[in-house]
Amino acid sequence: MRHRLPSRVLSTALSGLVALGLLTGADTPKPVTQWVARPSEAARIARVEQGLPALTLPGEAPRKMSLQDWMALYAIPGVSVAVFDKGALVWSKGYGVKHAGGNEPVTIDTLFQAASISKPVTALAAMHHAEKRKWSLDENINDKLVSWKVPDNEFTQDQKVTLRRLLSHSAGTTVGGFRGYSPQAPLPTLPQVLNGESPANTAPVRVNVVPGTLTRYSGGGTLIVQQMLIDQLQKPFPQIMRETVLAPLGMKHSTFEHPLPKHLEPLAASGTRSGGKTVEGRWAVHPELAAAGLWTTPTDLTRIGLEVSPVSKGPSQRVVSKAMAQQMLTRQSESFGIGFLRRKDLPWFGHAGGNQGYRCLLIAFPETGSGIAIMTNSDDGMFLFDRLVSSAAAEYGWKGFTADPESASFTTDMLLRMKGADAAIAWFTAHKNTATGKDAPSAAVLNDLAYGLMGKGQLPDALKLFETNVALYPEDANAHDSLGEGYAAAGRKGDAIRSYKKSLELNPQNDNAVKQLKDLGAGAAAK
Repeated sequence: MRHRLPSRVLSTALSGLVALGLLTGADTPKPVTQWVARPSEAARIARVEQGLPALTLPGEAPRKMSLQDWMALYAIPGVSVAVFDKGALVWSKGYGVKHAGGNEPVTIDTLFQAASISKPVTALAAMHHAEKRKWSLDENINDKLVSWKVPDNEFTQDQKVTLRRLLSHSAGTTVGGFRGYSPQAPLPTLPQVLNGESPANTAPVRVNVVPGTLTRYSGGGTLIVQQMLIDQLQKPFPQIMRETVLAPLGMKHSTFEHPLPKHLEPLAASGTRSGGKTVEGRWAVHPELAAAGLWTTPTDLTRIGLEVSPVSKGPSQRVVSKAMAQQMLTRQSESFGIGFLRRKDLPWFGHAGGNQGYRCLLIAFPETGSGIAIMTNSDDGMFLFDRLVSSAAAEYGWKGFTADPESASFTTDMLLRMKGADAAIAWFTAHKNTATGKDAPSAAVLNDLAYGLMGKGQLPDALKLFETNVALYPEDANAHDSLGEGYAAAGRKGDAIRSYKKSLELNPQNDNAVKQLKDLGAGAAAK
């Protein structure tokens, strides 16, 4: 099985900015690039684009590559970026195209799915109404739920599910994420999603850990907050979010409406799979609004970062008081404040997001009111994040962000893309035999890369990686399970059965192997 490593021109408040700039290629027609920036930022934008950390491959000199070069390497159709510094937005810019293979440019008003960045935006609304209506963050959430209740069980006897715990991912609730639905598929209601009832495609949201004892990411928990807001305010969730957060912050190009209204569809970038294929129907629909439903732009997302940064310029207390903003940025669990990622000893806060065909990031430095929002229409968009943030941080002098080193996963992936499967396998095998500690690779690296190749239709190379993984990690049950999936995709039924049986032998609790063996007609032999 695969286990993945989890706008219009600016408003009158920014009327001092230059309205628009256009760039075109000199030789062949290329998509137009659009941006909004202070005139003084032009050189700085260029340095951010050109200043991404170099690509270093084993045995080769470092290779400098621009943002556009990295986009081409990862086959990312479009990217949109907004930078804020010292309490104010300083520039926004779009790169590439809205649809893979098309020529319509990404502009600053192009909409992307924000995915899990929906969660801290929802948290802002919940905290606004907690202040206004004097809700306790620590009372039993069932006291505020009306149309649906969190089922009590042995885990909730002493410790209760609370608003604070739900928004800091420490309530013990299940269901990490949501894959969405085809635009043509029937959509479940929120209670159906919470109960795991058809046509919902996810399990029920339940408590299976004592609340307050473990930090575990739970999109399901955020949906409980969505239901609570609906029950208490007696309004549709998109209306609650528009009135509470989006309109007060001037986020004019943002909505929680799903399906996306027809009049907004021309503004939206199409989701893109790894390798460049457009998501079926252009994008998935997410009725799980609070956890994954926001459509927005990087320019609008900067307003979220600025709202909770204590040194932000402009009106204060538009959504939450400064005291509440500070509470949201205070660690409530191992790695979260209220809504925002807030790790110990790191000066920045933020959140990332990933829906089908979209990857995005918001990161902010609260003490200086600075940060960056990045949105992409590609499953591979996340590979740009560290390099873009590093480049912007170096240009603007933001302290405290350290990019992850070029890991075994990154190097293997680069060799796979640039030199082929055999070169990637040779390096990975040698590295496994010599690397120690944090630098030592794992079976998850080849497993994830092999699934990426399968998604691109490169099955022979995918099988090479799956088979190498089993040879290098013979006791890894999931490696055998994944090899079984590869063999099944290649029509090699006998080999698939043998791989699934081996996986089940190593892990008798592997329900997926049991299911796959049954589907392959070998269920009785597997028991």
